[in-house]
Amino acid sequence: MQEELSHIRTDYTKLQLDESMLKENPFQQFSEWMEAAIQANVMEPNAMTIATVSKDGKPSSRIVLLRGFDGKGFVFFTNYESKKGIELLENPHIALNFFWPALERQIRIEGAVSKISYEDSLTYFQSRPKESQISAWASPQSHTIENRSVLEEKVKQLEEQYATQEVLPKPEFWGGYLVTPTYFEFWQGRANRLHDRLVFEKTPENTWQVKRIAP
Repeated sequence: MQEELSHIRTDYTKLQLDESMLKENPFQQFSEWMEAAIQANVMEPNAMTIATVSKDGKPSSRIVLLRGFDGKGFVFFTNYESKKGIELLENPHIALNFFWPALERQIRIEGAVSKISYEDSLTYFQSRPKESQISAWASPQSHTIENRSVLEEKVKQLEEQYATQEVLPKPEFWGGYLVTPTYFEFWQGRANRLHDRLVFEKTPENTWQVKRIAP
């Protein structure tokens, strides 16, 4: 197995990224690349790895779905009492990573999180399929449960309780986060591992400094 892994090689030759290609700000650049991923029919182009750090310095990561972005930042939703929710309460700094192998592209984002408004969380929660609303209520995310039957029984109870309603109230423990970025890296795979890596970094003057970093 070790030998097999060490011989896996993929040479990236599809595209390139030059400073002259960059949009005026990183949000515009992100939008252009996200649209390209959607047009290329990338599977779940909004799937991103998010990394958080606990108060004792231990990192953890998982995949979540980006649910919105604008010039202020990036929004995702979760259980506030989950492992990531607790870690973000202890340490609001976060890193995001999008990887689209079909385009040989990666975007890394670093910043800090804050909770979005209750009203915005409620609007999104109640726009989800009813089954997803029930699942959010039923799952004590990241906490130990005895077995799967515990979840299934809770789902059954909620289905009966809300049998005549298509919209559920939002749990207090569930909602959205806004990631306010201070760093973007746009990574384009190139041949022979000489990848293009262009960075937008926030300055103390609240502007974006652009630089190229070595692959």
